[in-house]
Amino acid sequence: MEIGLNLYSVRNNIKTEQDFLETAIKLQRAGYSYLQFSGSSLTTPEIKRVVETTKMPVYLTHMPMNRIIEESGRLMEEHASFGCSNIGLGAMPPAMIANPDACKKIIEQLNASAEVMEENGFKFYYHHHNFELYKWGTETVLDYMIKNAPFINFTIDTYWLQYGGGDVCDILDKVKGRAGCVHLKDYKVIAATDEQGNVKFRPMFAPLGDGNMNFRKIINKMREIGTQLYFVEQDNAADFEDPFEQVIRSVDYAIKEL
Repeated sequence: MEIGLNLYSVRNNIKTEQDFLETAIKLQRAGYSYLQFSGSSLTTPEIKRVVETTKMPVYLTHMPMNRIIEESGRLMEEHASFGCSNIGLGAMPPAMIANPDACKKIIEQLNASAEVMEENGFKFYYHHHNFELYKWGTETVLDYMIKNAPFINFTIDTYWLQYGGGDVCDILDKVKGRAGCVHLKDYKVIAATDEQGNVKFRPMFAPLGDGNMNFRKIINKMREIGTQLYFVEQDNAADFEDPFEQVIRSVDYAIKEL
């Protein structure tokens, strides 16, 4: 399968245009087919030049929430310049999600921007974390968005659904036709010893295949509901001495196993 990478995973290696150019070439040679631009403050012209030089497309981004709400027209112009029709938001602030009245107002505004984008040939994608599985009464925030914001699409994140206690495949069914982009992220349980010598277990981000997620089952469901773009994301890869070794393990697994 063709697979992409969310550049947030290697965010320390895309700080300059030259960094981005070298990173895109390295990822392309490793087997990645496309990218999500996130985790860098590079300008639109810089992104465009790297895309044109490497022929490595950027198919999704994460943009500031205020720009999505207030500058959707300008965002579409910028994205069109480097051939990207999917505009994403990484998250709403957690404190806002805990406040139903404030959050519902923002969801309404995001949905309005998403409608404008769709009318102009673009799509808006909301990337959730575990906290969108927080319940307002008997309904999760994610369920509220699915039901009340019909123009919002969702970048489903496998790790965060698992972390939040959701059933990945059941939630994928709920967003059928609205999850064209997804994040593939494994969920690994590690053991660590604290200063008192006690063993503690906790979850951790991991390369695909290193954790406990059943990606064959998940990918089959994603194909069934119409997913087209599959982005590896490993939030902690940038913390390793060699982040590329982490993300290359994921693309190797995807190409061989999925």
